[in-house]
Amino acid sequence: MKTNEEIKQVIKQNILIERLELEDLTCEEIEDTEALFGDGLGLDSVEALDVVAGIEAEFGVSLQGMSEEDIQKHFYSVETLGAFIEKKQAVQV
Repeated sequence: MKTNEEIKQVIKQNILIERLELEDLTCEEIEDTEALFGDGLGLDSVEALDVVAGIEAEFGVSLQGMSEEDIQKHFYSVETLGAFIEKKQAVQV
């Protein structure tokens, strides 16, 4: 099981930079608390679907059945997404 810091690194490098091809950014430039959508990184709804697919592929965490409120809460930033994944992985062990 990965630590929270390792999870956040995978989110930044493997999902945001490589999967979404945000290659003009580095992991260090993506703040943990920066919003992923809107005024933050500015991701759109299509990229959100790619983030979901990346989360499922990288961490084996299923996001099906989540309410819209939960998705907005957990997908707010790298920090909130990392905490969500860490919690889901702890339940799976």
